[in-house]
Amino acid sequence: MSEFDVGTKNLILEKDGPILWCTIDRPNARNALTPAMYFGIKRAVRIANGFDEPTALILTGTGDVFAPGGDLGGRYEEGDEHVPEGLTYDILPFVAIRESMAPVISAVNGICQGGGLLCAMMSDIAVVSDRSTFRVPELLRGIIDATYAAILPAHVGMARARDLIVSCRKIDAEEAYRIGLVSRMVPHEQLREEALKAACEILRTAPEARAHSKRMLNHQYATIDYETMFASLMHGNEPREGMEAFMEKREPKWIPKGLPA
Repeated sequence: MSEFDVGTKNLILEKDGPILWCTIDRPNARNALTPAMYFGIKRAVRIANGFDEPTALILTGTGDVFAPGGDLGGRYEEGDEHVPEGLTYDILPFVAIRESMAPVISAVNGICQGGGLLCAMMSDIAVVSDRSTFRVPELLRGIIDATYAAILPAHVGMARARDLIVSCRKIDAEEAYRIGLVSRMVPHEQLREEALKAACEILRTAPEARAHSKRMLNHQYATIDYETMFASLMHGNEPREGMEAFMEKREPKWIPKGLPA
């Protein structure tokens, strides 16, 4: 088995035959994704597309967490490569996953929220453990998420997308499967086996024809308005208040007094 460096020790990238396994491994922060990790997933997609022979990428996590989204408490860890200055949405891997000619499978082993859920949704197939849970939590922190606004209605319909985005409620694997958020739910102990099976199924299809079919499918998504999202992150008051409230373990100031728990 060959190993590859993607710029962070918190992503383990290993190749076993035609399968490239990318494991999110940051247990000290419950697999929260730093900029270096987001960029590293994007690098893993590029590596998967760089082999002469067809290769599939399987993305998974450790313990009971797939990925809860971006790290609100810290940006870098010792040994990680610094993401180039000036990048905004360029570091995000979601479009790279969606448009990858190499098959991308997400093997969701547990908690899957925020950017982690976007990785799973943009994969060709998301195989999820029956123990997994899902949530779109961005509005709880005052964050606009342009990717969800553009892609979630295509997956689950407008009414359900609106519900998940504006309520930020958590759903279990059974509901996620039922509403079409993910395509395959399996017993937890069979997750890796079933993810490998999905990757092998895709690798049996013709690469060029598959790429054209994916391009046609991707036309169903709306345009992603990253400019508004990142302008709000850089200059808006609500993202700052949401992150400060998270760090200080208090409720954001926008929550009405006397609101029932």
